[in-house]
Amino acid sequence: MGRLYIVSAPSGAGKSSLLNALIEQVPDVKISVSTTTRAKRAGEEEGLHYHFETVKQFEVKIKQDEFYEYAKVFDNYYGTSKTWVAQQLESGVDVILEIDWQGAQQMRQIRDDIITIFIVPPSIEALHNRLVGRGQDSDEIIAKRMSEATSEISHYDEYDYVVINDEFDHAVNMIKSIFQANRLTLEAQQKNNKVLFDDLLK
Repeated sequence: MGRLYIVSAPSGAGKSSLLNALIEQVPDVKISVSTTTRAKRAGEEEGLHYHFETVKQFEVKIKQDEFYEYAKVFDNYYGTSKTWVAQQLESGVDVILEIDWQGAQQMRQIRDDIITIFIVPPSIEALHNRLVGRGQDSDEIIAKRMSEATSEISHYDEYDYVVINDEFDHAVNMIKSIFQANRLTLEAQQKNNKVLFDDLLK
């Protein structure tokens, strides 16, 4: 049985790069694939980038309480499917939800078995330099992201684990150690190796 994780971070903290490295290095870990009603873009694949559905299909699932969380952004729905997450966990895969502190609070009210990780930059200066270095945003947007980052970081103490992304490979190893340790807990070993323990204790 897999475990459900939430990973949060302010914009520019390096979350996506860290998680991409994690899933390349640790087997049986997946980042949650959201369901959306927006049109498929060039190069996107069903089930890999998103689960694509019509507005009618999505709204039926809302009524059926099929989503852990969902939102409407620029006339398009986005949501996290309970069924998809359950299928992955039952197959032994650890699933990561990339959501902010507000989404994390909502998820904790729904499930009490979630493992939460917060990623922080080594300093405010480093965060600012990373945002500038991406070359994607105007000074105005960067200033907004910096303000949002302060608000986001203020919730770090609500998480089970905190990883400081100072040196990239070290931060990846820290996240890997969290996943590996949680696969070795008594509860996890009893669930995943029941046959072995039954045989050992005959």
